[in-house]
Amino acid sequence: MTARTIVITGASDGIGASAARTLSKQGEQVVVVGRSAEKTQLIAAEIGADHFIADFADLAQVRQLAAQLKEKYPRIDVLANNAGGIMGKRELTVDGHEKTFQVNHLAPFLLTTGLMDVLTASNATVINTSSAANGFGKLDLFDLDSAQGYSTNRAYGTGKLANILFTSELHRRFSAEGIRTAAFHPGVVATNFAAESTSPMRHAYKTILNRFLLSPEQGADTLVWLATATPGQDWISGAYYAKRALAKANKQAYDAELARELWDRSAEMAGADLDELDRRA
Repeated sequence: MTARTIVITGASDGIGASAARTLSKQGEQVVVVGRSAEKTQLIAAEIGADHFIADFADLAQVRQLAAQLKEKYPRIDVLANNAGGIMGKRELTVDGHEKTFQVNHLAPFLLTTGLMDVLTASNATVINTSSAANGFGKLDLFDLDSAQGYSTNRAYGTGKLANILFTSELHRRFSAEGIRTAAFHPGVVATNFAAESTSPMRHAYKTILNRFLLSPEQGADTLVWLATATPGQDWISGAYYAKRALAKANKQAYDAELARELWDRSAEMAGADLDELDRRA
């Protein structure tokens, strides 16, 4: 059986690295994407995988990543948008967007839409790492860069809520072309993804509370399951999962009109190809 090509972002550490190891052991062709060149290269060397470096706080690097992936891989069977994190005080990226929203949502939106021709031709599965923190989110289409009332937790929750809305809208727009998509909550995992944060949540990753957190392997379980199980049979495309089961999300996550409008606003903010995206709406 020919190995499938599985691209995992945020794969230099935590659940991304764990999923990369597991899927590689199962015989899949894993492609490792990370921000840290050193850590990404180490994981890639460990499992014998290709790797690419991209900082999602710079959309030019995301566009370059999409171009590199399209050039090297005529087929991508699974795209796991796993990169993200909790940030600190409000900060704008080089693109002029609030960093939390860009890293957690705009960058994976741009990467996915930039790969859409390859993904549809491959009947690909797109997996978006969300979080139960989506419940803290409140998506305001007129303030996606959190200029008003910024808080670390709300910004992170809104980014994770956007992941779920993106998942459902991606299904609506592209399921007829073979795309299957899911968002999931990995659980509270013992990683360093909150290292840049000023949120009280970061203390859980540095103190005795760490012993009560999930291991990266446990956190990666639902990601690996979504990547290897059969959509339409084992799981429902366009839905949000936790522990391999359908999960309840923020009530805004079920607003179809909000999902459509977020897609359009995201395309404008990320500089995606609006004509192509509109054609396939």
